Amino acid sequence: MSMSNETIKVMIVDDHDMVRMGLKTYLMLEPKFQVIAEAGDGQQAVDYLSHAGDDGMPDIILMDLMMPVMNGAEATQAVLERFPHLKIVILTSFLEDDLVVKAIEAGAVSYVLKTVSAEELIYALQGAYRGMPVMTGDVAQALTRGLRQRTVQNDESGLTEREKEVLLLIAEGKTNKDIGEELHISIKTVKTHVSNLLMKCELEDRTQLAIYAHRQGWVS
Repeated sequence: MSMSNETIKVMIVDDHDMVRMGLKTYLMLEPKFQVIAEAGDGQQAVDYLSHAGDDGMPDIILMDLMMPVMNGAEATQAVLERFPHLKIVILTSFLEDDLVVKAIEAGAVSYVLKTVSAEELIYALQGAYRGMPVMTGDVAQALTRGLRQRTVQNDESGLTEREKEVLLLIAEGKTNKDIGEELHISIKTVKTHVSNLLMKCELEDRTQLAIYAHRQGWVS
C-alpha cells in the first residue's frame, strides 16, 4: 500500500449482512480504503462511535437509508451532531424524494444508489473524503423534486405572515384593490406580494393560488 497514512477508514451501516459483505468486497479492490467497522442500524452506529477511540473512528460512513430502529437520515443527524468531522455517504436502493432531502439536510455529503458500480462507489467515497458531493443525475433530480414538493406542501412554506394574509384574501376572491384597502397597503405592494406568492408556491395565476390555499386547509 503506498503512503499508509493515506488510508481512508470506512464504516458500513446496513441492516443486511449480504450488502455489507458486498460493499466490503467492493472496497477491498481499492487499497486506499479500509473497512474498520460495521453496524446493522443507525442506533448501533451511534453506539459504536460513542465508544470508538481515535483508532476506531472512521473517516467516512457508508449509511443505508431504510433501516430498523433508526433510519439513515436520523442516524446521519445524530452522528453529525456529535462528530461533525465525519463524512457520510448515503447508499440506498430507494429514491424517495422526501428522504433524499432529509438525508442531505441532515448533512450527508452524497447520496448514492445501490445500483452503482464499484468504480462509481469508490469515486463517491473519494469525493466525500475531500468533502465534495457526488450525485448521479437521478439523485440530483429527486433532490430537486423533493425540495420543490416541500416548498408547496409545507405550512411553514416560507411565506411571511403578510403573504399568507394576502393569499387568504385572494382565496376569498378579493381583488388587489380590496386587499389593499383591507390591509391598508398600496396596490403596488399587494402586487409585489402576489408575485412573491406565485414565485414561492411555483404557481401561474391567482386561481391556482386560491386552490392552493384551499388545499392547505387554510381556507374553509
